Amino acid sequence: MILALVGNQNCGKTTLFNAITGSNQHVGNFPGVTVEQKIGVVKGHPNCSVVDLPGIYSLRPYSQEERVTRDFILNEKPDGVINIVDATNIERNLYLTLQLLELHIPTVIALNMMDELRGNGGSVNISAMSHALGVPVVPISAIKNEGVADLMDTADDISRRRERPRVTDFCPYGAVHRCVHSVMMLTEHRALAADLPPRFCATWLIEGGDMADKLSLSANERQLIELSVTEMEREIGLNRNAALADMRYNFIEQLCRDTVVKCTESRERHRSVKIDSVLTNKYLAIPIFICIMMLIFYLTFSVIGSALSKLLGAAIAQLASFCDRLMTDSGVNSVIHSLVIDGIFAGVGSVLSFLPIIMVLFFFLSILEDTGYMARIAFVMDKPLRKIGLSGSSFVPMLIGLGCSVPAVMATRTLSGSRERKLTVMLIPYISCSAKIPIYTVFCAAFFGRYQVAVMALLYAGGILLGVMTASLLSKTVFSGRPVPFMMELPNYRLPSARSVVMLMREKARDFLQRAFTVIFMAAVIIWFLRSFDIHLNVVTDSRDSILALIGRAVAPIFAPLGFGDWRVATSLISGFTAKEAVISTLSVLTGVSIDQLPTGLSALFTPQSAAAFLAFTLLYTPCVAAVATIRRELNSTQKTVGIVIMQCAVAWLVSFAVYRVGALIL
Repeated sequence: MILALVGNQNCGKTTLFNAITGSNQHVGNFPGVTVEQKIGVVKGHPNCSVVDLPGIYSLRPYSQEERVTRDFILNEKPDGVINIVDATNIERNLYLTLQLLELHIPTVIALNMMDELRGNGGSVNISAMSHALGVPVVPISAIKNEGVADLMDTADDISRRRERPRVTDFCPYGAVHRCVHSVMMLTEHRALAADLPPRFCATWLIEGGDMADKLSLSANERQLIELSVTEMEREIGLNRNAALADMRYNFIEQLCRDTVVKCTESRERHRSVKIDSVLTNKYLAIPIFICIMMLIFYLTFSVIGSALSKLLGAAIAQLASFCDRLMTDSGVNSVIHSLVIDGIFAGVGSVLSFLPIIMVLFFFLSILEDTGYMARIAFVMDKPLRKIGLSGSSFVPMLIGLGCSVPAVMATRTLSGSRERKLTVMLIPYISCSAKIPIYTVFCAAFFGRYQVAVMALLYAGGILLGVMTASLLSKTVFSGRPVPFMMELPNYRLPSARSVVMLMREKARDFLQRAFTVIFMAAVIIWFLRSFDIHLNVVTDSRDSILALIGRAVAPIFAPLGFGDWRVATSLISGFTAKEAVISTLSVLTGVSIDQLPTGLSALFTPQSAAAFLAFTLLYTPCVAAVATIRRELNSTQKTVGIVIMQCAVAWLVSFAVYRVGALIL
């Protein structure tokens, strides 16, 4: 049995999904966290699965994520629907509920955040609401796991008995009622033949949706529908969409008057308004955000994360030394010995030591997200982003890009406009993902000493600035047009959840370790093999005679004008296409030094100005192969994806060249 979990954005769907399934999906205190459907088996109900769908406000889709939800319900035909409703904002949430009831699928309403409603003096007459809507209503608090077991028992029961909603007609007698029922009678046979609910098809046709082609309506039938709609609009003085929305909201308002005692302004809301008077202030918002991010960078790269990274690096070096001695004493074959020590330990070990830095960074970012501050930044950034043809909604994928470009590109599905989605997808690769942290950390420590935090912040800011400039240029040429209106619900500020923070850190650590022991492991082994053998597969004593040197020398001239024309550097950039962490692991393998000595070893390959140029290039050149594949899937165009890769490499080369030349003049 399959149950669909459906509700508005930020109403607690993923929290409920985790409570139901025992899963550990990421939960965020801002809209748009879920962009793909996730499925899990219900605890205590082994033959029942639940699907967590992206948050939507209406079944009439405006964005890609809304289409994911709508299409799943219509095409996959789940056995039941769990409609999660925010009890503190019932009127807005019930609009989607009425549309779901028209689908005539067994449905149960999960009235979430009841603890918050009761805590602020509100209440709901559950039995009266259930009777008025014709479906079971179960009060719950997903975050406290209250009422979740009752909810699942109810959902399981009504789905197995195929108990459909008893109420699907929400319009009183009048023009809207006549229009809906005349269209329903006209198209009922077509809807049933297509295995679709007649009333849902009728309202969708009236709203101007694409249902006419799906039902294969004749020209005469389409004309009769338009006549009915025109008559309704003339009689009530509203257009088709406003008329149906008015009908639904009239029903909802009456229902709430009869069943809901509204709470006074909550303590959380009052506190949020006071905090927002400072954090979203017209003049203070952006400076405060910059100061917060600078503090996070300082603590991550110069204090906490750096210290923990050195400890882990020393531990890995001790382990490598122990294995080296053990293999030497045991008389292990020299080639195998070299593979383990010079290949695996030098490659994978050099990357693993940066795990603490990544975890510390996402500890702080998770706190910002969990409190609700990230949603405010999207709101604050709406005005400046509009100047480059985007809206504040594009800022959420950009923030996700600080972690990884793959989910960031996928998060553009939350954007309603095709033009805005494409622009944001092209901008995201300029955002520094966590995979580049090892590169920044090693080079900043090696060449910029006490200025390393400032250089690190400059790299992040520089990537965003270049992305903004590129988006601005494209919005005035290839993607000319106006950004769509921006609407985002600002959640109340909340204390960070320890579980949520730990989950995000664990998720990032798991992703990092998976890459370290899969992609980076394979890259390290391949680099070691190419470095250790010549084209006749003979073991070389000098890596300059290896296959890798041959490949590197062919590519190196491209980078010579940038100050890093050594074949080893060129090779590391090529390996970075598999995963950006592989740049450091490759340099460690090729220079033959451990990670703690790598900053010293790099001085033979770079000067301070060429190191700055190298950082600029790694900041801007093409993202990893996984991100490129995701861009290809989201844009559905190989040609555009190749264009993005070429454009990024060209921009990276030009900026790196400029940095090198300016640095040479200064130094």
